[in-house]
Amino acid sequence: MTTRQLQTLSDDEVGVQALEWRRRALQGEWHARGIAHEFERELRRRTGAPVSNYDSLDLRPLEIRAATQRRWWRFWKMR
Repeated sequence: MTTRQLQTLSDDEVGVQALEWRRRALQGEWHARGIAHEFERELRRRTGAPVSNYDSLDLRPLEIRAATQRRWWRFWKMR
């Protein structure tokens, strides 16, 4: 599908096509991933980037986040 053809589709049609091609890509269809990406990119261009929920993001510095992670492999290393 060319860019001009893609631009003639409505937002709803682009969304439906993006979902359909993503589903086909997840089922293993060879070229579906690239086609899904094109539809998704057009949808993002039209609607803008999704709004992030900053309340759920961990905004602590990397050093603090890394220090608080549980090291599950240490149990096996000590044996």
